[in-house]
Amino acid sequence: LEEVGVKLTRDNRLVARESDVIFIAVKPYKVSEVLRKVSDLLDGKFLISVAAATPISKIASLAPKAKIIRAMPNIGLIAKASFTAYTRGPNVAESDLKIVNEILGELGAFVEVDEDLMDAITALSGSGPAYVALLIEAMAYAGLKVGLPRDLAYKSSAYTVYGTAKLLLEVGLHPSTIKEMVLTPGGTTIEGIFYLEEGGVRTAVMKAVEAATRRAKEIAEKLNDPNR
Repeated sequence: LEEVGVKLTRDNRLVARESDVIFIAVKPYKVSEVLRKVSDLLDGKFLISVAAATPISKIASLAPKAKIIRAMPNIGLIAKASFTAYTRGPNVAESDLKIVNEILGELGAFVEVDEDLMDAITALSGSGPAYVALLIEAMAYAGLKVGLPRDLAYKSSAYTVYGTAKLLLEVGLHPSTIKEMVLTPGGTTIEGIFYLEEGGVRTAVMKAVEAATRRAKEIAEKLNDPNR
C-alpha cells in the first residue's frame, strides 16, 4: 500500500484527525471500543461503517455529530465487483451523497436501502459469494467426475455463472426466461434440472438465506443489548 502512496499507521487518533472520510472496518464487538478512543475528533466527519449487525443508532451514540453511513459490501470489492447496500444517518444530506456514491462506486454496484433491510442484505449479498462459490465448486467437481480436466472444470463453471449474471444484469432477462431458453424436451438440461429440483436445491438456498438473516438479527440483538 505504501508503494501507491497510502500512509499506514496504527494511530487511530491520527487517522481521525487527518481524514474527512473514515471507514469503520472492525468486528462488530470492537466498534464501541474503537469509536470511544476517537469520539472527540469525529464531528462533521464521514463515518462509513462496514461492521455487520451494528445499527446507525449505536454509532451515533458515540459520534452524534458525524455523518454516518452503514454499508454492507461483499468480497467482490477485491475485483471492483461488489454489490453494496447502504443506509444513511440523519446527519447525511442529499448533497453529501455525491462523495459517498463516488467511494462506493469504486467497489462496484451500490444501492441505498432502509436500515431495516440491512440484516437481510447481509445474509443475501454479504454472504452470497460463499453460496455462489459453493455452487461453482459443486459444478466443477461434477465436471471432474465426468472427466473434465481440473482447470477446464473450474473455468467453465465460473464463466457460466458470470455469463448468466450478465444476462440478468445487462440484457435484463429473468432467471426463468434464461432457464427456459436452455431447456429442450427430453434434453440434457431438463434431466439435470429434474435432479436439482428433486434434491431440493431451490429450497435449500432459500432456507440458507433465511437462516443467515435470522442469525444476523440474533447477533445484532446480542451486541446491542444495553444490559451486556
